[in-house]
Amino acid sequence: MAFGKNIRTFWQGRWHDGDIAVMNAADHGIWQGTSVFDGARWVDGMCPDLALHCARVNASATALMITPTMESAEIEAIIRDGLRPYGPGQAVYIRPMYWAIDGGELGITPKEGSTAFAISLEEVPMPAATFQTTVTRTKFRRPVLEDSVCNAKAGCLYPNNARMLVEAKSKGFGNALVADAMGNLAESATANVFLVRDGVVFTPTPNGTFLAGITRARHIANLRADGVQVVETVLTFDDAHAADEVFLSGNFAKVTSVRAFDGTEYRSRSMTERARSLYWDWAASQA
Repeated sequence: MAFGKNIRTFWQGRWHDGDIAVMNAADHGIWQGTSVFDGARWVDGMCPDLALHCARVNASATALMITPTMESAEIEAIIRDGLRPYGPGQAVYIRPMYWAIDGGELGITPKEGSTAFAISLEEVPMPAATFQTTVTRTKFRRPVLEDSVCNAKAGCLYPNNARMLVEAKSKGFGNALVADAMGNLAESATANVFLVRDGVVFTPTPNGTFLAGITRARHIANLRADGVQVVETVLTFDDAHAADEVFLSGNFAKVTSVRAFDGTEYRSRSMTERARSLYWDWAASQA
C-alpha cells in the first residue's frame, strides 16, 4: 500500500495515473529481493540534486548485480515530464526503481540484462519545519559490506531499518540511533546524523556500513561554504549525549531536529535551522 496520494507511475515507456501493478509473482526481485530504488523530492518547483539521485539508482543497480537499462539523464527527463501535472503547492516523493526479472544459475543470481524499470511519484507533504523527533538506542546494527550490499540503496536492506523503528516506537521514541559493527555511531534508522558541539558540526565518517547520503553531502558543502567547521570522524553514543544539538539528514525531510536522545534533552536548534535555511536557499538558486 502506498503512503502517499495522487500517484503517477512510469511503466513500459509511458506515464500512467495511479498506483498500477508492475511486478509479476515469479520476478526475481520479489522472491530474491533484487530491487533497488532512489528517492528525490519535488517541492515548490524545486528538485534538489535530482541528477545525482538518478545517477545513484544506476550505481545501486550495478552494486546489486542488476543491469541498468536507462541513462541517468534519461531518467531525470522522464521524471521532470511526469511532474508536470502537479501544482506548486504539492510536495512529491520521487522514486525510480529497478528490479531483476529472471534468475541466473540456480535462480539465485539475477540474470544479466533481465531488468525491469519503473518510477513512482507520490504526493507526500514535507514534514513541518517545527517538527522534532526523539531518538533512542537500538539493539540492531548496520551491516558491513562483507555481508550485505551497504553500497546500494537496496530494498533488501530496509527490513533491518524497519525493526529498528519498531523497537524505538515500542519504547516511546520516534527514531533510533544505530551502531556500526564496531559499536560506534553510524546513523539513525532512517537518515544520516549530525552532532553539534561548541559551534562545530560532527558527522560519522563513511566507513562502508551506511549510505552516506546525497543530502548529507549537500549539508556538509553548504555549511562549510557558510564558514562552519564540519568534521567527519568516528563518533560514539557518548558524543551524542554530550552534543549541544542533534539533527538528522535525509532526502525525505531534508532536516529533522532531534529534541532528545534517551535521557538527554537538547535545548538548541540554531545549527539545525541554519542547515535548513542554507539548504533551501541553495535549492532555490538551482531551480
